[in-house]
Amino acid sequence: MFDFYNYIIIPMKIKQITNTPLSIEAIDALMRNTENCIETLSVDQINWPEEYPYKPEVKLRIAKGANEIYLQYDVREDQTMALVTEDNGRVWTDSCCEFFISFDESGYYNLEMNSIGKALLGFRKTKTDAEHASQEVMDSIRILTTMGNEPFAEIKGDNRWSLTVAIPMSAFFRHNITELDGLKGRFNAFKCGDDLSVPHFASLFPITVPTPNFHLEEFFGEIEF
Repeated sequence: MFDFYNYIIIPMKIKQITNTPLSIEAIDALMRNTENCIETLSVDQINWPEEYPYKPEVKLRIAKGANEIYLQYDVREDQTMALVTEDNGRVWTDSCCEFFISFDESGYYNLEMNSIGKALLGFRKTKTDAEHASQEVMDSIRILTTMGNEPFAEIKGDNRWSLTVAIPMSAFFRHNITELDGLKGRFNAFKCGDDLSVPHFASLFPITVPTPNFHLEEFFGEIEF
């Protein structure tokens, strides 16, 4: 049984894999190198099984550089779609991977990315109270995807794809974080596809509310970089 209590009180400690700037391709390779011993997490909590029972297979790895957070999602699912072509668009309606993080009590950031690497980044206190990042900030987030960058309608089948993401600390635009080493926060990670023919809503840590809602800090787990 998933022990949410232990996830809350024991911070997930993130490994540093480089001290120097690297290309996103090099970061992707380092995170896949098993010798680096990066923990692989399963984004497999289906919190609303009666209405949304479908569970894609989603693996997540988190690492850090000198001043960047790295994410790597590996996805296997039956439906994949990417129609949103602009940053800060409705990427959650596509096949979408998400990472929410807070560093203090002032609010949290939600980073959401569709399978062709279009992203949304907001800072908010609630789901409806958002300030979106500027295009300059969005351009600073590097994303490598195996699905290319052209939009496509829903594909059905045994679909497998991945995203590797490098987030500079400057992208957290409502904070002035100058030191990543030792930084603590709270986070959750998600996989969704609101407008797919079979919608799904999966999370890393469980969420116990009646209807789908990822924007709830009380269900974040602890993280330490």
